[in-house]
Amino acid sequence: MEDSRHIISDSPELPSALYLELDGAVRGNVYLRNDPNFVHYSKMFNGDVKTTAKAVVCPLDAQDVSQFILFCTKHSLFPSVKAGGYGTAGWAVGGDIIVDLSRLVDIDIEPPTAEGAFTSIRDMPSISSKGKARAGPPVTGSTSSGKRRREDDARLRDYDSASHSVANFLHASVPLAPETDRSPPTIRRKLEDLSPPLASPQISVDSSGSSRSSNLVSSTSASGRSANSPLFPFAGRGSTELTTPSPHSGSSGNLAGVDSERSAPGDPFGYLDDGPRQPSASFRHQRITPGALFASPGFLDSPHNILTHATPVHSHAFLTFGAGMRQKEVDMFSAANPLGAVSLSGGRGAVPYHVPFAAHPVGSAIMILGGFGFLGRLHGLSIDNLVEAEVVLADGRIVYASENENPDLWWALRGAGSAFGIVTRYKAKAYPVPVVFAGNLIYRFHRATAPSLIKHFRDCVKGAPRELYANVLLTAGPAGQDSLVVIQMCYVGPRVQGQEFLQAISSWDGEQCLLNEVDEKSFLHQQDSVAQVLRGKAGNKWFIRSALISSLPDDIVNKTVLQFADTPVGCTWLFELAGGALLDFEDGCLPKAQREASFTVAALHQWDINFEDARCVHSAEEWIAETLAPVTIGGPLPSFLGRHEPPGRVIACYGQNWNRLCEVKQNYDPHNLFRNSFWPLNAAGDVIEPEEHEPEHMVF
Repeated sequence: MEDSRHIISDSPELPSALYLELDGAVRGNVYLRNDPNFVHYSKMFNGDVKTTAKAVVCPLDAQDVSQFILFCTKHSLFPSVKAGGYGTAGWAVGGDIIVDLSRLVDIDIEPPTAEGAFTSIRDMPSISSKGKARAGPPVTGSTSSGKRRREDDARLRDYDSASHSVANFLHASVPLAPETDRSPPTIRRKLEDLSPPLASPQISVDSSGSSRSSNLVSSTSASGRSANSPLFPFAGRGSTELTTPSPHSGSSGNLAGVDSERSAPGDPFGYLDDGPRQPSASFRHQRITPGALFASPGFLDSPHNILTHATPVHSHAFLTFGAGMRQKEVDMFSAANPLGAVSLSGGRGAVPYHVPFAAHPVGSAIMILGGFGFLGRLHGLSIDNLVEAEVVLADGRIVYASENENPDLWWALRGAGSAFGIVTRYKAKAYPVPVVFAGNLIYRFHRATAPSLIKHFRDCVKGAPRELYANVLLTAGPAGQDSLVVIQMCYVGPRVQGQEFLQAISSWDGEQCLLNEVDEKSFLHQQDSVAQVLRGKAGNKWFIRSALISSLPDDIVNKTVLQFADTPVGCTWLFELAGGALLDFEDGCLPKAQREASFTVAALHQWDINFEDARCVHSAEEWIAETLAPVTIGGPLPSFLGRHEPPGRVIACYGQNWNRLCEVKQNYDPHNLFRNSFWPLNAAGDVIEPEEHEPEHMVF
């Protein structure tokens, strides 16, 4: 089944002599096209990418990557880099040889020194070093085969721990495992533990597996479910809030406002499922231990919870991780390896420190291409929090880039890094996130009322504090079935501080609220919330377009709703509140104008590999390029660049900094070795069309 979704061309394999040379040059594995591992390692999240690569190399460290690059330059071969992400343009598998970085899984967390400094990556031996201590344990262990890597990916794509209420809403007919059974694996650090011990090593969790009440609804919100409804399975288990029925409520046995013939809760996104979902075995029966407390939402109701009012010892920490780490693995490691904190009573505890990432799922490449997520308005983009990188250049040199070393490369790396070298290890700032007050408000999409809801959202978040992230997304159902409007909020802080923002947003009464599950959560589980609603599937066809906009006027909202009403199944349009800390950083290649945007906007379209509908592409293009044109600022964040992007949009990402970026490119990659990237120029500096540096896609 999987093989039919990944079309392999008939291009010749790497000649035997070259294969033997490459295999002898690197310690990692080399797989030719006739090896089953080639299929696994060359697969993309986007199922409609055709690769003509002759081989896949799986290096063990930067030295291996260097040898691979020297091999490519010697034989005039162009590499493509698969670095743990789920790119939709296909650049990661578009080269002559794919370098898959999935075995670069070092990870470590360290508090800052008294002077705020950190240990340089050059002084931290890689995980493959012999006779030396590891830099840190990998989350899932060294991967021995492409098949195992794909199994790891499938396990990580279980997102229902973000919210069991949303899971029940989207998978109404599928029973869910207890919340504590979905805890990520415990990770034990090999380094000296610099954190104070937890207040108590014994943590009791309700035997039923419940964590928090998932039906927190403010008195001004409109929820049409009773407290005993299957949509709210944890109601009454330690809840401090009561559901207030709205005038729109239906009977207690039905979803609010659903017609009587559809009284049984359906699955609004069932068309995206392969079949009944079962919890991943690796997430079942995990013992709750001190090292994994913050990976369990059940801890928030524990009498030992010092999260809500804990005062972290450090303002930030530093996370070092290999380029093969998926973002979710990094967040899991952060949750399982907290650092010191002090409770209100003066007791000693710990809180997790997280790197500002985009929401799951993305790969490590987000660190050099953008990265806007739940912590972005408070702490900046992912690229803003990168403090050092280990990079293999086009001439095979291994260098380190930071504020004080290779400053021109450092400037370009943070926003355009994939065109300048192969980053093998990252060091980034991580911030204490004791708890977030976060979740979803879900409404049925009606073209008559959706404009009012979006405008209400826009007005509520105007002037919001940096601690508040918020988005509104429209997600389309199949013909004849409901589409949804979902508002997501994430206040980085406890309920007592975030409640007023929930009350304001949920006060809209134009339609009944089908589900309001905003509550205190661990940040690890909140990171799954966007993916839980999108329910993206590996192997689907994907198309993404994005923009940065200066404002969201009424006429744009009205046109957006009318256009969205005619989109096909699998289309999601998203408005994210921007601003805040994004404006604080001006030392990278992203221009100030991009950072001044009021909203980031994205069309995220997915559809079955066997389904063809030109609207899946054209509707996104028309919305971004035409409807939003009057308020668009330059190009999107580079991390949102998709396939077949017009060169002008790519250049517009960097605005006034483009000419300097080209100069740095000429210094570090004059022959355009890394042409299998977003970079829209050839070695001569001439603009080229996307087809010249992307693999083949479907054509409408």
